[in-house]
Amino acid sequence: MGLRSVVKARHIGRRKRLPHLNGRRQDRLPRLVILTAFVGICQIGWTQSPTYGVGRTPTAEEIRAWDISISPTGKELPPGHGTAKEGAALYARKGCAGCHGASGYSAGHAPTLIRRKDPPPAASAPPVLCLAPCVNDSNTMAIHSPFATIIWDYINRGMPLGKEGTLTPDEVYALTAFLLYKNDVIREDEVMDAQSLPKVKMPNRDRFALPEPWKHGTSRLQGYP
Repeated sequence: MGLRSVVKARHIGRRKRLPHLNGRRQDRLPRLVILTAFVGICQIGWTQSPTYGVGRTPTAEEIRAWDISISPTGKELPPGHGTAKEGAALYARKGCAGCHGASGYSAGHAPTLIRRKDPPPAASAPPVLCLAPCVNDSNTMAIHSPFATIIWDYINRGMPLGKEGTLTPDEVYALTAFLLYKNDVIREDEVMDAQSLPKVKMPNRDRFALPEPWKHGTSRLQGYP
């Protein structure tokens, strides 16, 4: 047998064995796909599993305790009521003056709560360190906020400092009424509750503007990273 015949015979033999090899590879492919899918499903299930070994699922009561946001409509406001006179007593008793001053003006150490009737001219006023964001006579919360419910929401969730969340709804209504009255927004005898508070006409109600709709990949505020 010549060299050419031997090479041809080997080539034919390989061709005969190829279908067998291809079949083995094709048998392995579905198994590999199934194994990959199984591992992927396990990873997804693990990431969604509530058992990380850390923490626990919150109770319905815990969720309610944190779900305290108040919208401009006030539909989330709890039952309760308060007046400016009640709020004045609370302002002194809860130690609000320690940060905000007895008259609601702290000379910059804390946000101004009550606008002064006759503030000194800016040129003659001594310079003071004002915490950012600086809230002074021109933009107190009762003057600058477009909705009265914002004041209630802020006091309820953030005051008193270090004892946040300890005020009752009645106390929050009373303190809100006190600030609104002292800034000439409501009368002293008006009662603030879940129905009357959202109806308060704030001085800045028609002069505020919503920010531009946020677009993905852009800064939420101009000049911020």
